[in-house]
Amino acid sequence: MELTAYVSRLRQRYEELEEILSRAEVYAQPSRAAELTREHAHLKEIFERHRLWLSAQEKVRSLETLLQKEEDPDLRALAEEELAEARGEETAAHRRLMVALLPGEENEPRNTMLEIRAGTGGEEAALFAADLYRMYSRYAEKRGWRISPMALVPSDLGGLKEIIVEISGEGVYRQLRFESGVHRVQRVPATESQGRVHTSTATVAVLPEAEEVDVVLKPEDLRIEVCRAGGPGGQGVNTTDSAVQVLHIPTGLIVRCQEGRSQIKNREKAITILRTRLLAQKQQEERARLSSERRSLIGSGDRHEKIRTYNFPQDRVTDHRVPVTLHGLASVLEGNIEPLLEALAEKEMEERLSAAEAAGSSPRFTP
Repeated sequence: MELTAYVSRLRQRYEELEEILSRAEVYAQPSRAAELTREHAHLKEIFERHRLWLSAQEKVRSLETLLQKEEDPDLRALAEEELAEARGEETAAHRRLMVALLPGEENEPRNTMLEIRAGTGGEEAALFAADLYRMYSRYAEKRGWRISPMALVPSDLGGLKEIIVEISGEGVYRQLRFESGVHRVQRVPATESQGRVHTSTATVAVLPEAEEVDVVLKPEDLRIEVCRAGGPGGQGVNTTDSAVQVLHIPTGLIVRCQEGRSQIKNREKAITILRTRLLAQKQQEERARLSSERRSLIGSGDRHEKIRTYNFPQDRVTDHRVPVTLHGLASVLEGNIEPLLEALAEKEMEERLSAAEAAGSSPRFTP
């Protein structure tokens, strides 16, 4: 099918969505309304990329016509240079359009659970985990996302042994999904008296939040215990039996939550975290049964995989999967991580498109 004709067919669905979204009763089901709104926005993006591709095509045709008529050698040389550049722009615009036509990842619309844990390096690792949490928090603020704490275990020097938060908003999982893995920091710790550079790590897990329909938890499979919350604070956190620990007997997974003073809310949060981890485990097992060819360059996102180094002496951040190196580490830790995320997303989309074309599963369009 010719590409422009295919996009024209999509416009029929776009107009249908516009009519559906104009009805007040649609918003009585927020999840369904959100799904339709996302589809509407995605089609709008496809139309914009199609417009840019047609514009690039027209520019190429105009320069080709000019070359056929131009006789001045200097002007011809200039036109040939512009034509080569225009053809490159047309090819890039066509590829961006094809990427937009690929189906999205199944987890993209979900809210996201972000888990950060101190790895090797003791207190320095906990301080680095706190730096990472600040980085993601600043980025979330810029995107207009909402962060809800789920569980937190502070360290003695103000770092974080562990923190789990729920992040909700448009495109959260799509933007953060490649952040899972081992993050490494190289710097002189505040506790180092000799000025030596140490290497410490923290692990990040970005998990699509599970819903009740995704993972059914049977009461007989859960062992729920209530205990006194611990940690610094000295007031209510230490004087109420508000901490909740949930054991999932079939898998042995344990979740402990003492973030709030309400036992009921801590129980709800612990169940949500458990359900999300079980969904991630299930999806990981499914991915393991499928070909990993498309994910080979980006990496699987597993927590054991070293993905990025933050080197303070050299003022640089290096992502080992693309690879991309940025200077200005302080800016990155303030949440300016867009170049890293964009490079990873672009590489992943290129791999998806190449894999689809190689398998013959994507439509073959003609200009």
